[in-house]
Amino acid sequence: MDLNICLMNDSFPPTIDGVANAVLNYAENITAAGERCAVATPAYPDVRDDYPFPVVRYPSLNTTQLTGYRAGVPFAPETVVRLADMKFDLIHTHCPIASTVLARSLRDASPMPIVFTYHTKFDIDIANAIRSERLQQFAVDLLVRNISACDEVWVVSEGAGENLRALGYTGDYRVMPNGVDLERGRASVSDTAALSAAWDLPADQPVYLFLGRMMWYKGLRIILDGLKRMQEAGRAFCMVFVGDGQDRDEVEEYAASLGLSDRCRFVGAVHDRNAVRAWYTRADLLLFPSTFDTNGLVVREAAACGLGSLLVRGSCAAEGITDGRNGILIEENAASLAAVLGAPELTREALAAVGQHAMDEIYISWAESVSRARARYQVVRENWDRAGHKPDESAMRAYLNLRDELRENVTAARTAVTHIHDAALGRRAEAVRQLHSVLNRAQDYMERYL
Repeated sequence: MDLNICLMNDSFPPTIDGVANAVLNYAENITAAGERCAVATPAYPDVRDDYPFPVVRYPSLNTTQLTGYRAGVPFAPETVVRLADMKFDLIHTHCPIASTVLARSLRDASPMPIVFTYHTKFDIDIANAIRSERLQQFAVDLLVRNISACDEVWVVSEGAGENLRALGYTGDYRVMPNGVDLERGRASVSDTAALSAAWDLPADQPVYLFLGRMMWYKGLRIILDGLKRMQEAGRAFCMVFVGDGQDRDEVEEYAASLGLSDRCRFVGAVHDRNAVRAWYTRADLLLFPSTFDTNGLVVREAAACGLGSLLVRGSCAAEGITDGRNGILIEENAASLAAVLGAPELTREALAAVGQHAMDEIYISWAESVSRARARYQVVRENWDRAGHKPDESAMRAYLNLRDELRENVTAARTAVTHIHDAALGRRAEAVRQLHSVLNRAQDYMERYL
């Protein structure tokens, strides 16, 4: 049975992050398989959605200075009606906040199962965005309630599942790893030579690479402090940072304060996938000592190009890694990083062998990952149908009525404001009464879902 899938996430191009990349690859691979899907995501100004699948943009607020993203407003009945008209069979939401509120709302209007994937340690994101511990706990509770309301929960790694449990989630989950959009293979010699020339990379020294968002919680201080120890021990190396982010300026300033400026290259964000492959190919080892990431897509991307990774022992990104064979493991501190990188047996030839084993043993493509997901979609939908869920036309009528009431009452309220000095007091009072009714409805709706 071919299913029509509604993919939802709070980030999507032009916003680029790991989850946005995952949703894009889900949509592209579902479409490539000859099946139907659409993406529902917050609106961005002047965005052009030139994709082989529909993208439904819903109202959003500009919260980029606070969180780096626009915040979706999932309460517009028009959005629910428009999505319901697209006759989906299943919703797959990838963010537990606005997207999952919208997913639950759509499920009420047009009954279908919701699959949720937990990609990110949201407790860390919440703590970074909200200072009040009370508000942090409220946000976590909201997140867990939303996830618990879904019909099936997926996590991208066992560590992600453990983090979800730590937040208070008590339901079942299924591990469904993400893939990467780089095929196996190394970049050409000419491409890597061009990077070496453009960035003055030494041919006779190991080149270490970090690729990702420039955020301190990615383990960047461990990298820089460890490299400082390497420098003091007289070790030769070159460190390349590819990426951008809120902490980039601070990271560069800290590298300078340690006297590492001549050893470091700060490339900025690179969106061309051929250029990304060239960086993975040119480097000798990816340094990714992050305990924040739940899956570490860059580790699999590096493996696609025959590059091994240095990871924190016990981290989510280190799942499936055998130390010294298909990756290098350290403790979560700078001293461990410096000791491991400075070990005489860790030659560039040894690192090349680790990279080859990584390509052979831990690589997974998006085509394979989404193929597994599509097979599981069928099971989820069959279970839903077997449970006897039936379409409820009254729910859709309620949404249509709410949409019409909102329009009518907003018009009435505007009329009341326009005639604020008018003598027709009863007319104003009626408009206010209607607006009060709408606000009560909105409050009931928010209490139900939030």
